[in-house]
Amino acid sequence: MSLSLPRPFPLSTLAAGFVTVLVGFTSSVAIVFQAALAAGADQAELSSWIAALGFAMGITCIGFSLYYKKPVVTAWSTPGAALLVTSLAGVPLPYALGAFVFCGALMLLCGLTGWFEKVMNHLPLPVAAAMMGGVLVHFGMNVFVAMKTDFALVLAMFVGWLVLKRFWPRYAVLLVLVLGAGIAAVQGQLHLDGVHLQVARPVWITPQFSWQVLVGVGIPLFVVTMASQNVPGVAVMRANGYDTPVSPLIAGTGLTTLLLAPFGCFAVNLAAISAALCMGKDAHEDPAQRYLAAVFVGVFYLLAGLFGATIGALFAAFPKELVMAIAGIALFGTIAGSLATAMKEDHLREPALITFLVTASGTSLFGIGSAFWGLVAGALAIAVLNAGRRA
Repeated sequence: MSLSLPRPFPLSTLAAGFVTVLVGFTSSVAIVFQAALAAGADQAELSSWIAALGFAMGITCIGFSLYYKKPVVTAWSTPGAALLVTSLAGVPLPYALGAFVFCGALMLLCGLTGWFEKVMNHLPLPVAAAMMGGVLVHFGMNVFVAMKTDFALVLAMFVGWLVLKRFWPRYAVLLVLVLGAGIAAVQGQLHLDGVHLQVARPVWITPQFSWQVLVGVGIPLFVVTMASQNVPGVAVMRANGYDTPVSPLIAGTGLTTLLLAPFGCFAVNLAAISAALCMGKDAHEDPAQRYLAAVFVGVFYLLAGLFGATIGALFAAFPKELVMAIAGIALFGTIAGSLATAMKEDHLREPALITFLVTASGTSLFGIGSAFWGLVAGALAIAVLNAGRRA
């Protein structure tokens, strides 16, 4: 099977690849930034996280798309990063990386054995969505919490998002980030002295393992990534007419996560919303040639990973209110979708609500975080409330 690019390739594929990375990267890198800080990462380790994620996404996008000649777009797990922000507080960085290795191993196992569909069938999507909503709801609330300390900046970003979402929804988050950076610069809050163009240097940290962290962080990270990222990622491919084999994609992203976890790659999965940008007519009129757009996504992700240190320093230069606001605004749609999915089935509405409330409460028992206990509470509610009910 040839892995060569046809010549010449249309510029529309390059443009689609660039827009996909620009929107996907800028809409959620603030959350990755917060996750790294929650794990106690310093500036060098933060840039290593971004570099590892960029390389992981770049390699998988290019490799899968060229091999199958179909658009396969991968991404970091945005809900997974959001979960880490709340779950990694007080967790030493080596143990956090151990949870990343564990998550990658579980993904690889699901891909190699074909268990993906079977495992997901035993976790009702409304309950998984409720857990994700419980994790993410604080990010949405933080947009308005941040107004307490910088009302003008955050209000302008929020109003700007409303307007941009109405007229240019595809670029709303990116343009709000530009707007926020401009306002912060006018206010003298944008400190760019330490921002220099520099190549990222991967930082190896030997993972360590604790059963509490594996259960409290690794399993919820795996569940969120599989149910909230890979499931819709497959759905987007199928909806656009691409029958790319799923198990090899899951195994490949799991292996990549496992190998790069010591450098800060917490979870790489199939993309959904950003993938759709490479699967429409804007990318290429011929559906058989749209995989080229996904290849360029990979190229741009590799470049983003190469200069991960610069990206990390840039976000460190932003005021914390800007980072809180852009992270929450970027997740508005995901939060809304999670709640809608969680509440859509009558017989699972109460279990989903319980899952959401337990997860959002932040309750930690035996050193295990609330995301896991949310799933336990939801499963218990299903067992009691729906006992003997026919599907």
